Amino acid sequence: MSDRIGWLAGRDEFAALIIRTDYSDERAWTAVKAALARPWGDGDFEPYVHLVDDPVWAGTTPAQVLAAASADDELSVVFLADGASMRDELGALLAIAVLTREECGSDEEYEAYGGEFRTVPAGVHEIHANLMIANLDFGDFADAARESADGVFRSL
Repeated sequence: MSDRIGWLAGRDEFAALIIRTDYSDERAWTAVKAALARPWGDGDFEPYVHLVDDPVWAGTTPAQVLAAASADDELSVVFLADGASMRDELGALLAIAVLTREECGSDEEYEAYGGEFRTVPAGVHEIHANLMIANLDFGDFADAARESADGVFRSL
């Protein structure tokens, strides 16, 4: 991870963090970035993201990203543009709570605040904003993803 030391340089804590870990399809990545750049919340809010688009992250596993991201005390979720994102027609990103099972006092706490799920790029903003203001928990979004037919979060 030493070659990834500066990966958060310039990131505003209010910007959603998206890390690209797959470089197999440039067109798919361009579509994901375009979707992330669209206004959200009925078009009322401008997107605010920090993209980490550096091949040094190619092939990085969610566990490796989680280990690196846990160094940032302000970060509660990180979104991965991984191989599944590049193959998915929706460009669904992997949302990962920056919380490990070991940091939780119980399985119930981890269920509410930890884990991972897939979200469409437009969902990134709703998830990140609500977690930043502690309006909802990670588990609220994970539950919504599990309740959808394809397991992908779209919106509450």
